[in-house]
Amino acid sequence: VRGVMHCFVMGPDELPFYLEAGMYISFSGIVTFKGSQSNQEAALRCPEDRLLVETDAPFLAPAPHRGQRNEPAFCADTLRFVAELRGTSVDHLARVTTENASRLFGLPPLSDGQR
Repeated sequence: VRGVMHCFVMGPDELPFYLEAGMYISFSGIVTFKGSQSNQEAALRCPEDRLLVETDAPFLAPAPHRGQRNEPAFCADTLRFVAELRGTSVDHLARVTTENASRLFGLPPLSDGQR
């Protein structure tokens, strides 16, 4: 079984249940909100091979776009935030989350020229 926990807003205590069920964990703009420490801790603890980011457009725009209509381009802001939180580079996390999405949805992997 594989699937995605869309717009995961819970904390680290809930992660094991979904990971054991074979789910990927997708973080939305909520992870960037100042009051989302528990969700940020979950993003920090989520295994790299199960981590995704998403927009959830048109809702839940990440900081610094809170209050605006969310759009796919803002996913980069969520990715940057999670990369910084995890102490990794944006390029690394972009590659990892793209590979995870490809694996989850059965898409062909990107070639080096597409990255």
